[in-house]
Amino acid sequence: MARAVLRPRRQLTLPRDICQQLGIDIGDQVELSVEDGILVATPSRKRALDALAEIQSAFARSGIPEDELQRAAREARKELIRERYGRSRSA
Repeated sequence: MARAVLRPRRQLTLPRDICQQLGIDIGDQVELSVEDGILVATPSRKRALDALAEIQSAFARSGIPEDELQRAAREARKELIRERYGRSRSA
């Protein structure tokens, strides 16, 4: 267990070993939450990677080939542009 001191401007300095365990470095964003009275710090990058993995898993479960998903996304984007701007745009 490591300790950190809350500074006058409510800032914490995370110990180097905690940062290494979280895989974060200076400038990285960390999402903070309180769960059952415990402060939880989650690297934003990890959340994004977890979300990406879930999306990839959902696509894999769908059984739809990737090229078909990309084609459908391009068509949806073209339709959205037509609806918003009244014209089409090359993908």
